[in-house]
Amino acid sequence: MLCLATALVAVGLIATGVIVTTSLHGYLQDRVDDRLSLTAQIAARLTPPSGDDATRVAKAVSLLRETSVTYVDDRGTVRRAFDAHATPSGGVPDLPRLDRGAVLAHGGRPFTVASRDGDHAWRVLAVVQPDQRIPAGATATPGSVVVATSLDEVDRTVAKTRGLSLTAGLVLVAVLAVAGRFAMRSGLRPLTRIEEAANRIAAGDLAHRVPELADPRTEVGRLTACLNQMLAQIDTAFQARAEAESRMRRFFADASHELRTPLVGIKGYTDLYRMGALASRGDIDQTMARIAQESERLTRLVEDMLLLARLDEDTVHGPAGNPVFPLDLAPMDLRTLAADALHDLGALDATRPVTLTGPGGGRPGTAPALADEARLRQVVTNLVGNAVAHTPAGTPVRIGVGTADGEAVLEVADRGPGLTEEQRARVFDRFYRADDSRTRALGGGSGLGLAIAHALVAAHGGRIELRTAPGEGCTFRVLLPLLERALAADAHPEDSPPASGS
Repeated sequence: MLCLATALVAVGLIATGVIVTTSLHGYLQDRVDDRLSLTAQIAARLTPPSGDDATRVAKAVSLLRETSVTYVDDRGTVRRAFDAHATPSGGVPDLPRLDRGAVLAHGGRPFTVASRDGDHAWRVLAVVQPDQRIPAGATATPGSVVVATSLDEVDRTVAKTRGLSLTAGLVLVAVLAVAGRFAMRSGLRPLTRIEEAANRIAAGDLAHRVPELADPRTEVGRLTACLNQMLAQIDTAFQARAEAESRMRRFFADASHELRTPLVGIKGYTDLYRMGALASRGDIDQTMARIAQESERLTRLVEDMLLLARLDEDTVHGPAGNPVFPLDLAPMDLRTLAADALHDLGALDATRPVTLTGPGGGRPGTAPALADEARLRQVVTNLVGNAVAHTPAGTPVRIGVGTADGEAVLEVADRGPGLTEEQRARVFDRFYRADDSRTRALGGGSGLGLAIAHALVAAHGGRIELRTAPGEGCTFRVLLPLLERALAADAHPEDSPPASGS
């Protein structure tokens, strides 16, 4: 780039120099032509002088530097010549034969001839003398006068100008090349830093960013901002990928463990039967009951995992087309689910005080929504079972139902020990248990209930929130679009906002 810019500057300077010297040569030659014309006009009015007149003419010509005046007859024969004392080293002009026809052919226009020794050029003007200058009774024709002036001084001036232009141009090109090198290195320094950053990122340092060394309004500044934004997105994508892979590995590990537990039990009981260790009919019946219990547990686990897989596939591919997990949506009121949850809690633990309120307290209200009642009942069942399983017996539970901020709300709140911030952040993760040892020891769930509840609510275009703190219990809040809004969004799906997660 620098070489190209330097070459363009050099070409521009050369072109400028050629134009300047050509114009200067033309201007100086025009000045010489004007002087020739004036001299020729004066000399043409004089007859070829002799005697004292010739002496005076010779002195006058001597005052004109590098100029000669020659009188010729109509045949071109020199009648009288007057030369300046100071003539160029190349000698006098090498005049062609200038008879009357040749003089008339030039038409009074200056022309250029070489010097006799060919070292430099002369500018020549030949004019015919007027007839009225011939004395009365003379037989000679007036003839012509030829005035020549050397172009040596013009050539020296043009050559000197050309030399000065060339020298100044070379110096200017050199200065611009040096200054351009420093300017280009300074201008490319941000790009060099970008290259260094790219090398570090290619080496695996995805957290590295390009330093902002240029004004954000410049091209380099905007490039730096775009690269940093792109790098941030790439870094986020890689982190999300790493987290997803970590969750996937943890999921497979947990799923393998959960599947292995009932399978090991079933295999153990069948081994006992095959070895004849079950002597009585009662032992066989008890063993078969345990095998059936473990089979049911295994079936529920597999069904839950398949349900989550189908919900995940719908989430990845979006709502367009035929969903893998279709919902049987119909208008309903969440008060029905709240009333059933109230009875379920009484059946699971009659010692618990259970109340039915509105969202956050107060009187319960209507909560119309467009939903799949069977799937929402599964959500509420999981929330109720979670409250019973993870709080001490006799802990009060509140069921809240109604509307809030333009959404249908159903709450399940307990006054149990609550969760820490770390536990709250992971409570909807698959196979996560806040109290792993206790739930396993008591034959608790697989840790998929809240994950399924979260996915089902999201499939309805709603969200599920958790408000908790240590010692303050847990409040799970299901929020769905109201029926009118859901019907409008179903009629115009392109205008509906995307469902938000928890």
